[in-house]
Amino acid sequence: MMFQALPYEGNRSEQFAAVLEQLKSLIHDEPSSIANLANASALLNSFLPDINWVGFYLYDGQELVLGPFQGLPACIRIPLNRGVCGTAAAERRTIVVDDVHEFPGHIACDAASNSEIVVPLVKDGKLLGVLDIDSPLKGRFDREEQQFLEQFAEVIISTL
Repeated sequence: MMFQALPYEGNRSEQFAAVLEQLKSLIHDEPSSIANLANASALLNSFLPDINWVGFYLYDGQELVLGPFQGLPACIRIPLNRGVCGTAAAERRTIVVDDVHEFPGHIACDAASNSEIVVPLVKDGKLLGVLDIDSPLKGRFDREEQQFLEQFAEVIISTL
């Protein structure tokens, strides 16, 4: 299958819908969750402007463990309730942080990161992990993008 990155311009809703369709096409009939998560992080990395890290942390029953990602090397293990990822996982809700330096207990894996969004991956009430995206810009993630990323996560969850 040939992949072509989409430009981030024009109608955002149409762009988001196109990326969701690309994701579905990438993961269709692929049983490997690692391969699907790797392609999902690469797709978001090529699509989203002004980000410096995108990837997944997977819940092993005790803590979040680094999964497929795009960006600089990252923290390997994150306890629940620690940092943005651990808090989103424990509370099972999306967390958007406009300025990570103001978030209590923020884990700084990349000093260039200034804002972050974390979407929990929950299937049938069971925590599977989180989708984590960092940006060097403060206030980078808006409500429309949050909704898109939650839809993106739902597509991924269906394969886990």
